[in-house]
Amino acid sequence: MSVVDRPVEPAEADVRGSGSRVAILVVLIVLIGVVAVASVAIGSRFLGPGEVWTALFDRAHAPDYAVGIVRDLRVPRTVLGIVAGLAIGAAGALAQGFTRNPLADPGILGVNAGAACAVVCGVYLLHITAPIQYMVFGLLGAVIAAAAVFWVSSLSGSSPLTLVLAGTGLTAFLLAITSAIVLIDTASLDAWRFWNVGSIAGRGFDVITAATPFVAVGLVLSVICGFFLNVLGLGDDVSRSLGVRVVEIRSLGVLAITLLAGAATAACGPIVFLGLLAPHVARRLCGHDYRWIVPYSALLGASIIIFCDIVGRVVARPGEVQSGVMLSVLGAPFLIALVRRRQVAV
Repeated sequence: MSVVDRPVEPAEADVRGSGSRVAILVVLIVLIGVVAVASVAIGSRFLGPGEVWTALFDRAHAPDYAVGIVRDLRVPRTVLGIVAGLAIGAAGALAQGFTRNPLADPGILGVNAGAACAVVCGVYLLHITAPIQYMVFGLLGAVIAAAAVFWVSSLSGSSPLTLVLAGTGLTAFLLAITSAIVLIDTASLDAWRFWNVGSIAGRGFDVITAATPFVAVGLVLSVICGFFLNVLGLGDDVSRSLGVRVVEIRSLGVLAITLLAGAATAACGPIVFLGLLAPHVARRLCGHDYRWIVPYSALLGASIIIFCDIVGRVVARPGEVQSGVMLSVLGAPFLIALVRRRQVAV
C-alpha cells in the first residue's frame, strides 16, 4: 500500500530477477564480513594491523593491552552488532509488513517500552546491576508487552490498525511508569540513561549467548512470514479468500518480532531507528517482495549498526559516541534523501 496513490514508474517495478537478487544478497553477506573485520581492526585507540593479528591468533606473544582491547572489547561488540543488527533489521521489515505502515518499527508493539520498564523496575525493586540481568529483565518485559498488545488487538480482530493502536496505548502507559520511577530514584535514572542510549559496547559473550537463541528462532520465523506478507498486503478479506490463515500468520509475525526485537533491545538497549531505516533501503535494492525484503533488511541492519559503531569510535577519539546516537545522526539524513528521491511505499 503506497503512501500516496500513484502509478508505479518503470524504474520502481519489480523487474529484478532471482539471479540479481541472489547476487545482491551475496554482496550484503560479504559487506558484513568487511565491516566486521574493520570493527575489530579500528577503534578509539589505534592498533597496528600486526598488533591486531597477534592479539587474535597469537595471544601468547601479544601485549596484554592489545589482547584486552581486541579480544575483550572489540570482538564481543562486533559479534553483538551482527546479532542485534540481524534481529532489528528483520523485525523492522516484519513490523512494516504486518501493519502495512511505512513508518512502523519494532517499537510499535510496545517492545522497547516494555523492555525499558522492566529494566527500570528491576533496578528499583531488585537492585540489578549486571548487563546479563538487564538482558533477562529487558527480554521478559518485551515479551510481556508484546503479548499484551496482541491480546488487546485480538479482542477486535487483530487487524493492522488495532495492533498499532494497542501498541501506542500500551507504550504510553509503560513510559509513564518508567518516568515515574526514574524521577523518584536516582539509581534507576542512572541505569535507564545508560541502557536507553542504545549501544553494543560493554557487553560480554554472556549477553550474546543469552540473546542468540531467541534471535535465531526469530529469524527462522521471519523468513517464513515473508512468504505470506505479499498476500497479506492485499487485505485480510482477499488473503482469506486465497486460503491464508490471517490470524495465525499475524500471530506468528508478532511472535517473530517479539523474539527479534525483544532480544536485541534487551541486549543493547533501544536502537529504534535501525528498524525503520533498513527495510526502506532493502526495498530500494530488491523491490516490494517480502520474501527478499526480510533477509535484505536483516543483513543491512547488521552492516549499518557495525558501520555506525566504527564511526562513533573514530569521530570522538579518545572517547566514543554510542552506536544508537551515531545511527540517528548518519541514518536520518540518508532516509530523508531516500524519501526525496522516491516516495516511500510499503
